Amino acid sequence: MQTIILGGGCFWCTESVFLSVKGVASVTSGYMGGDAVSANYEAVCSGTTGHVEVIKVDFDDTVVPLEVILDVFFATHDPTTKDRQGNDVGSQYRSVVFYTDDEQKPTVDRTINKLRDMGINVVTEVHPAMTFYKAEESHQDFFNKNPGQAYCNFAIPPKLAKLRKEFSEYMVN
Repeated sequence: MQTIILGGGCFWCTESVFLSVKGVASVTSGYMGGDAVSANYEAVCSGTTGHVEVIKVDFDDTVVPLEVILDVFFATHDPTTKDRQGNDVGSQYRSVVFYTDDEQKPTVDRTINKLRDMGINVVTEVHPAMTFYKAEESHQDFFNKNPGQAYCNFAIPPKLAKLRKEFSEYMVN
């Protein structure tokens, strides 16, 4: 098992994507990367803590390799916009990868360099993992618990459709 922490905009969206990937054992929404000694939704949304909305992805790398996890991540958010994902604007929505061991970093760097070689101006930050603050329970498995929520119905289905189209062999049935 491996763990990687990903920030690609609203954690409701990224969580929904990775809950649909084979080999992913768990996805936990939370906050990471700030200077404040604690984090909660209200404080992080204020933009004053420096934290990012992230998901902690625990996955079986014999089922889904880190390379695929990263390919899914970069395909299902916009890694070219600084402090923004669609209508979500602020440093808490920046694109970032927090690696949990030094063996992951070269894979992250190769993935980003591959995208840059394709002419994609990736602005994704790469850092070693820091203190992870689990988000409030109301944010865990949000889309499945709130299927009628308007934002989710606007933002998440296109991400899942892209996942289905480009990574069908890695989708949970």
